[in-house]
Amino acid sequence: MNSLFSQVQIGRYTLRNRMVMAPMTRSRADDAGVPSDLVQTYYAQRSSAGLIISEGVFPNALGKGYVRTPGIETPEQVAAWKQVTDAVHARGGRIFMQLMHCGRVSHPSLLPEGAQPQAPSAIKAAGQTWTATGLQDFVTPHAMSVAEITSVIDSYRSAARRAIEAGFDGVELHTASGYLPEQFLSSGSNQRDDQYGGSVANRARFVLEVLHAMVLEIGGDRVGIKISPEMNFNDIVDANPQETYTYLVEQLREFNLAYLHVALFGASVDYHALLRPLFDGAYLVGGGLSKESAQGLLAEGRADAAVFGSTFLANPDLPERFRTDAPLNAPNKDSFYAPGAEGYIDYPSISPAQSA
Repeated sequence: MNSLFSQVQIGRYTLRNRMVMAPMTRSRADDAGVPSDLVQTYYAQRSSAGLIISEGVFPNALGKGYVRTPGIETPEQVAAWKQVTDAVHARGGRIFMQLMHCGRVSHPSLLPEGAQPQAPSAIKAAGQTWTATGLQDFVTPHAMSVAEITSVIDSYRSAARRAIEAGFDGVELHTASGYLPEQFLSSGSNQRDDQYGGSVANRARFVLEVLHAMVLEIGGDRVGIKISPEMNFNDIVDANPQETYTYLVEQLREFNLAYLHVALFGASVDYHALLRPLFDGAYLVGGGLSKESAQGLLAEGRADAAVFGSTFLANPDLPERFRTDAPLNAPNKDSFYAPGAEGYIDYPSISPAQSA
């Protein structure tokens, strides 16, 4: 029986445990998308995870969607991330970079020269995003031309290469939370009438072409993908999500990906039962897990690894706390996206005496 504390193979890597730190936006970069020195400490503190998946990182400047989020486009960004990966590896950890293009979920004040956000169709999302001046309503995005789509796909390819140059062990394509890949995938946000819209095969084309580009660049065993069917975050909806995600996951076989990361939040069907049999690589499950629920999923063979979000945020030594049944720190939601060290690198670890 698999347990949280047993090794697992994910892509080319043998992980020391099956506890994965979820990608979580923390907004500790500067205005140029360069991670601050605090970021190195934050990830190093949590390097006992079997795998860390970084916060969402924009592959190019037009993909930025929130204030103080990091990128992987410039030499300065690459150099700062190299310090992060060196710190994680020095403690024996593994870390993948999540690539996140926000698409329509952005604001001109966050983009070069006040550009309109990009999207598959000129459909405004309901909601707001955090800017330097506070919350601002989403705007009507610019419907991308085929040439722009090709350029963005190439930016994902380049970003994957730069992530490896920065020392990351691999990359994850963020295809959830209403960001650009899911905007193409979902019928509510994609009303194109060309090869990137209409049928489920056409709507999935962008995601599959991005994966193809990244796999050619760095190898499928260093690429993962995250999906979250029916999460409906950032005003994303799809007319037939079971058909959409079944088709998408069936197409992933050709890429020999390291993993499929599926996070469920109130979905109407059991997507794990639907999708796991369709995927040949490691299957990662997330979405409000506890130690007990994660152990149950692993014991039943419904997952190969368990992904923890705010629990890992508040407990940098989470594997040790789980191993010893130590009490858990509670996350401070007020500091999730605030700048500075408070609520970021000051969560306490248990002492050796407490562990004993």
